[in-house]
Amino acid sequence: MDERFYDSLELNKILEMLSKECSNEKTKKMALGIKPCSDLYTVKKETGKTAEALELSVRYGTPNFYNINDVSTYIKRAEAGGVLSLGELIQIRRLLAQTYELHHWYEQCENKDTSLSYLFEMLYPNKYLQQRLETAIIDETKLSDDASAELRSIRQKITRSGLKIRETLDKMIKSPSTQKYLQESIVTMRDGRFVLPVKTEFKGNVSGLVHDTSATGSTLFIEPMSVVEANNDIRILQGQEQDEIHRIIAEFSMECAEMKDQLISNYNAVTELNLYFAKANLGAKMRAMLPEISNDGVIVLNKARHPLIDPKKVVPINFSIGTDYHSLIITGPNTGGKTVVLKTVGLLTLMTMCGLLIPASDGSRISVYKNVLVDIGDQQSIENNLSTFSSHISRVKTILDEADSESLVLLDELGSGTDPVEGAALAVAIIERIRIFGATLVTTTHYQELKMYAIDTPDVENASCEFDVQTLHPTYRLIIGSPGKSNAFAISESLGIDKDIIKYAESLISEDNRKFETIIDNLERTRIQLEENNRLAEKYRAESEALRKELAEQKEKFYDQKEAELEKARREAQQIVNRVQRESQALVDELDKLRKEKENPNFTQKAIDARHKQKSTMNKLYSEANPVSESRNEGYVLPRPLKKGDNVLIVDTNRKGIIITPPDNSGMCFIQAGIMKTKIDVKKLQLIEKQQPQKQSKKPVKKGGVSKSGIESRMTRKVSTELDIRGYAADEGVHEMEQFISDAIMSGVTMLTIIHGRGTGILRDAIRRALKHHPSVKSFRKGVYGEGEDGVTIVELK
Repeated sequence: MDERFYDSLELNKILEMLSKECSNEKTKKMALGIKPCSDLYTVKKETGKTAEALELSVRYGTPNFYNINDVSTYIKRAEAGGVLSLGELIQIRRLLAQTYELHHWYEQCENKDTSLSYLFEMLYPNKYLQQRLETAIIDETKLSDDASAELRSIRQKITRSGLKIRETLDKMIKSPSTQKYLQESIVTMRDGRFVLPVKTEFKGNVSGLVHDTSATGSTLFIEPMSVVEANNDIRILQGQEQDEIHRIIAEFSMECAEMKDQLISNYNAVTELNLYFAKANLGAKMRAMLPEISNDGVIVLNKARHPLIDPKKVVPINFSIGTDYHSLIITGPNTGGKTVVLKTVGLLTLMTMCGLLIPASDGSRISVYKNVLVDIGDQQSIENNLSTFSSHISRVKTILDEADSESLVLLDELGSGTDPVEGAALAVAIIERIRIFGATLVTTTHYQELKMYAIDTPDVENASCEFDVQTLHPTYRLIIGSPGKSNAFAISESLGIDKDIIKYAESLISEDNRKFETIIDNLERTRIQLEENNRLAEKYRAESEALRKELAEQKEKFYDQKEAELEKARREAQQIVNRVQRESQALVDELDKLRKEKENPNFTQKAIDARHKQKSTMNKLYSEANPVSESRNEGYVLPRPLKKGDNVLIVDTNRKGIIITPPDNSGMCFIQAGIMKTKIDVKKLQLIEKQQPQKQSKKPVKKGGVSKSGIESRMTRKVSTELDIRGYAADEGVHEMEQFISDAIMSGVTMLTIIHGRGTGILRDAIRRALKHHPSVKSFRKGVYGEGEDGVTIVELK
């Protein structure tokens, strides 16, 4: 493919962006040198590597890449027996560190079966050599004392010798006999030897070797004879140091030469991995994805964005070609986005063919082409005497010479720059020729003739870049299937052209063109209305779906809370039952103990104390069984003491009940609430006062000389539904029960509770035998949990 076509689509700018993501010079050159590939298998393989690099980066973080030099020349020289410099060894050390880090990073990845695996398998880390180089080399000019034991020993000897020389010279400086000859009281170095700065006129007073003179000539730098031998020793040691440094570097060079193949393999693998992860990083910044790739000429772009336009300003487009039609003619006003559509389609196709991901949404599809042929922009040249029209036609000729069934052709403003009638006819002829070649074609135009041509010709479709007539601004949306209007009159009027001129211009348009424009206008309004209806329908669908999900979540949350509360209630109930069992067992043990002490003189008092303790314990258990907060009754004071028969409100549950037994000393009383009977603290009750009946002004009516005012009717008689006969003898209890049943029958009560207690069971059995044969009893049963169980009998009257 002609690289001029790449430049028209600005592929070079994308590759420059890619190179900035690379870490070393070789990878940057590889990025800038990428060419679009027309082989489907290769394109799929390369884009797949990029996609897997992005996936690995997302899951495990992008590996770190260093800026490393090409070490192959260093290694080859070392293999030939050359000694490398410390700078070159540092580069090899960086390569080894990079290799180890990449190898270690890949080892942490769970899924190692990727298309990049072969590159990681080309990495040969050598931690031993890497650590030796890191320990030995400080920088490009110096080895560490840890490079070898011999080097450390030599340097220590040099240091000790230097200290001895300094001590000797320091004594001379401090000596009055010598100090007066010195220019300064300091020890300095010349040519690597320790010397003293002596005044020139006292040269003969300090015996030694002159090594240097100051710039003014007033100072001589003399090495005293007393330290000459020591300085010579240091020189010898420094020679030994250089020999040891050379030996160490030569040894490192030889070791690097021995693993030449591994180091070159490491370098090649690192640079290639750097390129693929650079592609992945670029894709991440563009929010790009891997499209479906084929070579059947089908392109589908969903919410595609031109990668060189500011992401905050770019308007995504939806584009398709290659299924129902293979030629697309895009119309619309200037600056409406037609050229951007062409560039987006062409550039994203080339990016895919370069192994890059594209900034589009899921469901996008790209076709691989042998040629991507482009004529976009004004290529006129003064030097070649080419006009705008000539430059376009020159480029179109090149395209016609190369176009075939494996080509994507992108033409901007086809036929423009000349007479509109001839230009439109020429444009139709060119499109027909390209269609005969079987190429995929996208072109832009303003000509009405091309719009009509697209309507009348099979396999050719119209498209338009939407223009908002209200605001007179383009929306940059691509509408496929609908031809666009140039809106020249509306734009001209908005820019201040006189209305009379606009009207006169409109009158010059032929009747056929006016009708065609009217049809297009009506289609555009219908399309906008349909889009608005679809938008509202989608909005309502989304709202209903969101509401459905919210209701489902609330329902699930409700069931979870319900189960949690039930489980909490079960646990609390189990705790209460366990506590009751423990307290009950304690009471039984206490009774057994009292039974054994029956003959004890203090038995009566102990029995009273035990009863009080039992009562206190039961009250405590009743309180624990009703753990609801008392805060609702805070501040309320009973207007009077409660008595049997009072109507009360249980504030914790907001239920009404009737006092069965007056409160005891601890404030606990029994209450009948519906069919349930419970013991509760008076602090949780509020008295419900009865309304006083209005006083009758009339005197009681007498009938037959007998006053009825003192007789209580069945409707007004108040009879308790509960009889407590605990402690009664069997015959007494039966008698009380029968009288109680008679009163209940008179009052119309049908459900009664007989409290006889458990005890020895004699009273209970007598009561139930009497109930079995009582003519007014329909049925009876023992109490259930909460009613008193076997200590009470529930009676239903006929």
